[in-house]
Amino acid sequence: MSSENGATPDRMQWGGLIRAIATHQDRAAFAALFEYFAPRIKAFMQRSGASEASAEELAQETMLAIWRKAALFDPASVGAAGWIFTIARNLRIDAHRRERRGGIIATSDVEAEFQIDDSPQPDSRLATAQSQEQIRSALSKLSDDQMRVVELSFFEEKAHAEIAQILGIPLGTVKSRLRLAMSRLRNLLSELS
Repeated sequence: MSSENGATPDRMQWGGLIRAIATHQDRAAFAALFEYFAPRIKAFMQRSGASEASAEELAQETMLAIWRKAALFDPASVGAAGWIFTIARNLRIDAHRRERRGGIIATSDVEAEFQIDDSPQPDSRLATAQSQEQIRSALSKLSDDQMRVVELSFFEEKAHAEIAQILGIPLGTVKSRLRLAMSRLRNLLSELS
């Protein structure tokens, strides 16, 4: 997108366009973001090793996610371009994981009889079970507020800004509760071991 003088919008204008999408489902704002960012996202994907078709698809998915998630944009936490490219990167990672789960085996893969068994040994399973029990015990000692933030952040994989919105608390409070919870967990786990 170019402004009247031919320059591209700055960070503040991009954030304003995202807010316009969030509040008014502004199609012109979305078109401006699409025009500027879609080709850049596609190029980013291709530099990351995606085919042209896959890069195009990921760019489209990213722009669709921006439309759907515009209300989650927090200009205080990250700039618009950073937020957009984080969405793109996450979608690329998800696509890569889907490809790997698809069971496609390349001819360059090692034959089955030469594969190493990476499954955990019985003693490591016991150690893991003991560690999990210690972690459960430590988690149960967190305050309800801290536990809720930990659940949303680590178990539901929500962004800090999204947690703040869900809980109706400031972003700084989310970060503070997480920091305090992690400190408390470290102390509790060191006491248990």
